[in-house]
Amino acid sequence: MPHLHHAALGLCRTVFLTSILIFTALVYLRGWLSLRSTFVKASSAWRPVSFLLGLFLIWVAIASPMAALDHELLTVHMLQHLLLMTLAPPLIWLGAPERSMVHSLPQRFVESLLVPLWQSRGGRTLGKLLGRPRFAWLAACATLIGWHIPTLFELGMSSPAWHLFEHTSFLVTGLLFWWPVVQPPDGGFRQDLSIILYLFFATLPCDILSGLLVFSDRVVYPMYLSSSHLLGFSPLVDQQCAAALMWTCVTVVYFVAGAVLTMRLLSPNGLPQVGSLQSKRNAGPPRVAQVLEAH
Repeated sequence: MPHLHHAALGLCRTVFLTSILIFTALVYLRGWLSLRSTFVKASSAWRPVSFLLGLFLIWVAIASPMAALDHELLTVHMLQHLLLMTLAPPLIWLGAPERSMVHSLPQRFVESLLVPLWQSRGGRTLGKLLGRPRFAWLAACATLIGWHIPTLFELGMSSPAWHLFEHTSFLVTGLLFWWPVVQPPDGGFRQDLSIILYLFFATLPCDILSGLLVFSDRVVYPMYLSSSHLLGFSPLVDQQCAAALMWTCVTVVYFVAGAVLTMRLLSPNGLPQVGSLQSKRNAGPPRVAQVLEAH
């Protein structure tokens, strides 16, 4: 009976999370379709594909059958973190969701709640803070390192509530981290040399953590000692595979993003003016402000 009760709770959580993601996708598509004739050019048809792919990766991480295996394999657990923090967030931002999501909401709700909230002193202060690369970098690194401390790792795996909170923190800080990279009004990549350094230094915590797990001669997280050893992995091999996966994935994704930024900087129109860069740094998340104030 306890196993049936646990399975029922897991099924309810899966249905609930899947429903939220489907609802988010429908709200985005409703706004995008209504704006397509006036704001979105035909060449921008890839944006909803990017956004929906990002949502799909979130679903794979938290609600798919694979997600149920994270208590059995550290490799699966690490894959969840990579999907939520490294792969899904840039796809979400490349979908330029702000205008579509805001336009899809009831106008009365936007005008009576969102606009006043954004225009308030606290809203603008929070927006500037969340839009600062240093804050986003520190938040992402603290989340990555913090949840992999053995004590906090065990806490995150101890209950569904803590596990969901852990996943939420990875997704939120992942979105914050990628915002300074994918932030221009056209939904492309930011053209700023400092962001290339931002991406480079963000690989260092991942490299250190991966190195510690790969070269450790003992299992760092004891809970996997009693796992069912799926795929024939021993706990130590599983730990090494998880670390190698993080090391490789983060390096490749950040390298690709850095290469795109470098090519844009080296293009004839890729060198932005100092004044425009300074105004962007001081403005906080620009697309959100523009969408709310123009709605």
